[in-house]
Amino acid sequence: MSTDAFLARFGAPGASQPDPVAAAQSAMRNALPRRFYEEAAVLERDGLFHVALDGKTARTPARNPLAVTSRPAAEALAAEWQAQLETIDPARMPLTRLVNSALDGVVDQQEAVRAEIVRYAGSDALCYRAAEPDTLVERQGAIWNPIIAGVETAIGGRFVLAEGVMFAAQPAGTLEAVAARVAAIAAPLALAGAHNVMTLTGSTILMLALADGQLDPDAVWNAAHLDEDYQIAIWGQDEDAAERRVIRRQEFDAAALLLLQG
Repeated sequence: MSTDAFLARFGAPGASQPDPVAAAQSAMRNALPRRFYEEAAVLERDGLFHVALDGKTARTPARNPLAVTSRPAAEALAAEWQAQLETIDPARMPLTRLVNSALDGVVDQQEAVRAEIVRYAGSDALCYRAAEPDTLVERQGAIWNPIIAGVETAIGGRFVLAEGVMFAAQPAGTLEAVAARVAAIAAPLALAGAHNVMTLTGSTILMLALADGQLDPDAVWNAAHLDEDYQIAIWGQDEDAAERRVIRRQEFDAAALLLLQG
């Protein structure tokens, strides 16, 4: 899920939920705003790190201060604003869009966000395995099994694995253990990052492995794309798919930063 889709699902309280296709078409029709500032920097104030544009605090679309609890996250936000050229292009600002989503939406809908993360664990991508070929089966086992085992140890639950696409229900106790761990993720920033890591990888298990330091972002990304990379090695990758993957990786990096630093 992109940050735009995330905001559409968990938008600012009281706002209508826009159709994402219509929103994208509208964005393409609208001219991008011109850059109106010389310098984007970080300003510490009241225990938060604000993005400051020529010394003035930037704000979200809902007029909340664009501020986070982590200096590294704030510096990454400021870098996105500083990197803008003559116009301000939100498509090139994945972290800013995700932070906007968190501050304007997640802050008032955190229980819904947590519930969706737990729901994903009920059909986690890592729990569904190929029946063939043997090389893919072995690769999935070698990479995914240790990740699952690490998360199982951390939460005190066991996941059920299945072959193919037939649904396999996860034990209620395991989902309760996932819910307890997800409840400890700080809202709204880290929680927004957790949600987007989960949707971009298809896996609550991978998100928890990242949150608990079992894996770094590169390892999570590679594990999530194990099947795709296997197919690319055989058939190659077309240019459009490669471009989409680059964009998804930028979204993922923003989400991972927010999960770990939010």
